[in-house]
Amino acid sequence: MGVLGLTAADLDDEDIEVWPCNWPALRVFSSMRTQWRAGAIGAIGLDYNCIRDVAGFLGIKKKKLAEIFPDLQVLEGEALRVMAEERENSP
Repeated sequence: MGVLGLTAADLDDEDIEVWPCNWPALRVFSSMRTQWRAGAIGAIGLDYNCIRDVAGFLGIKKKKLAEIFPDLQVLEGEALRVMAEERENSP
């Protein structure tokens, strides 16, 4: 969670629903949690060189990965937005 700029306080006890069509992208994104490129100000994006391998380890075929890649980019963009917001609000 820390790499995403989150703490336990940012999570609540509510269950969340993930639509079945979004589950593969979420699985890849979650499994990429240690594969962030970082610069002087923190994370700048996922290391795209690792995505095929990570997806393959999860049993996701290349064709399916091509379909979910835009969803993965949405997750990446939102994570970057949250991390930037956390940086701005930290002392």
